[in-house]
Formats: sequence, structure tokens, C-alpha cells
Amino acid sequence: MKPGIHPAYGEVAFRDRSTGDVLVTRSTLVSSLDPTHTVEVDGRTYPVLDVDVTRHSHPFWTGRGRVLDSEGRVEAFERRYGRAAGKRGSS
Repeated sequence: MKPGIHPAYGEVAFRDRSTGDVLVTRSTLVSSLDPTHTVEVDGRTYPVLDVDVTRHSHPFWTGRGRVLDSEGRVEAFERRYGRAAGKRGSS
């Protein structure tokens, strides 16, 4: 690798805006974050990036999601285009 062309790679804290949960991981975002915006986790200080959705607040991971389509896709297609359910064409 060529020296001096790669972005800084270090530890960053991602904080969920809705739940306040914090996840510490490594990212190249460390160089673009405001150095005065930090959070303390387990006695260490990290630059923090506030995000709207994480696994702590996403409906899929929390189990609070809604099922919009209660009918299967194949059945909906067959109903829409007139093929009777259960009847399959012969080859």
C-alpha cells in the first residue's frame, strides 16, 4: 500500500438517536468527525456519530414491524391475472 493516501482508520462510537444506545467500532469516518463531539464508553472517550436507525431501534430487529402483505406474492399474481389457485398449466 502506498503511504499517505489512505484515510485515518480508528475507533468511532455510533449512537442511536431514538434509544441512546452506543456501538463502538472501527471506521474511516474518524477523520471527518467533529473532535469536540465525543462520548465516554467504559472510561474511554470516542468521537461519536449520531445515527437515526440501528439494530436497537429498527422494526425488523426489535420485532415491532408490521406485515403489509398478508397474501402471498404468487397468490396475488394469480388472483390479479385470472389464474385459478391450484390449477397449473401442463407443459
